[in-house]
Amino acid sequence: MNDFNDLVAVVTGGASGIGAATAAMLQARGARVAVLDRTLDAIPEGILGVRCDITDDAGVKDAVAEVAKRLGGIDIVVNNAGIGAAGDISANADEEWHRVLDVNVVGVARVTRAALPHLRASNHASVVNTCSVVAGIGVPNRTLYAASKGAVAALTLAMAADHVADGIRVNAVTPGTADTPWVGRLLESAEDPGRAATALRNRQPMGRLVSAAEVANAIVYLASPAASSTTGTLLAVDGGMSGIRVN
Repeated sequence: MNDFNDLVAVVTGGASGIGAATAAMLQARGARVAVLDRTLDAIPEGILGVRCDITDDAGVKDAVAEVAKRLGGIDIVVNNAGIGAAGDISANADEEWHRVLDVNVVGVARVTRAALPHLRASNHASVVNTCSVVAGIGVPNRTLYAASKGAVAALTLAMAADHVADGIRVNAVTPGTADTPWVGRLLESAEDPGRAATALRNRQPMGRLVSAAEVANAIVYLASPAASSTTGTLLAVDGGMSGIRVN
């Protein structure tokens, strides 16, 4: 497929996991792709890697400007960069709350804000945010993370309303528990990694983790000109976790 020919896509957190799968899929379908990430050790050939910390507003502006200059504009922004947090309401100090919200929520605002003039100039402008199933359902020991992703869900809908008249579509994916490096680290730190892995698989009705490629496929669908009537949508890729009960 070449539905992204002549389009420029920016993927934050694109050096690993869902972001890397998304960048590769966009490239395969014809997009000129830039990855913004703090580490750029494994960026595939043909993808522009720009070192960027999305908590640094000046750095974000510089990175976005570099992409637009080198690739000829920006049509698509995938706000995928994010960090996790575990524990109940008592588990994280104020500093950690500020850190997670700064990355997961304000980071989306910084990158999109910097790209907005370029998006307004595009005939196929699209923003896709990586949210989470925990934005809409309660999951134990994810209080801070869920709060941040609930904010991303609300932010997505508000942005969609604000920019529909600009011709900019804004959507989000809400993955379930995905087979990503962060989940791998979470399992490694568990008291019983095998049991923890089984629990994560079992809480999704399909009985397995979501793959990074499956989430990337949903992101690419929402970003595609083929989805030109889709905006303000939160697309679940969660193995049925949010919608069905089998027990």
